[in-house]
Amino acid sequence: MLNRVALIGRLGQDPDIRHMTNGECVANVSLATTESWKDKQGVKQESTEWHSLVMFRRLGEIAGEFLKKGSLIYVEGKIKTEKYEKNGEDRYSTKIIVDEMKMLSGNNKAEGGKRPAPSSRADDDVF
Repeated sequence: MLNRVALIGRLGQDPDIRHMTNGECVANVSLATTESWKDKQGVKQESTEWHSLVMFRRLGEIAGEFLKKGSLIYVEGKIKTEKYEKNGEDRYSTKIIVDEMKMLSGNNKAEGGKRPAPSSRADDDVF
């Protein structure tokens, strides 16, 4: 069996960086992927899908240091759906647990003029 996803998109906001009780970093990011096509009348159509990304440890630290709203990134990871209850109803939240990330934007306003880091994996000690 395989649970793998690869996405290229732009961040909808700056990463939300937090630290767990054990001190490990967690970055939560929203990523937009947009598909475009022409309909039967030749009019351009677009559809945007929003994805919730979670990056742990060093990958989370890198996200907090280098990523900003509008950054173009490539990510790979696995899909995880969690069930929770709200107002007596079952709800579901689907997230992508990222284990590899590459910054594709280069030097632009989204990165605040910073030079992007090389691609990083969740198990890398340094980048």
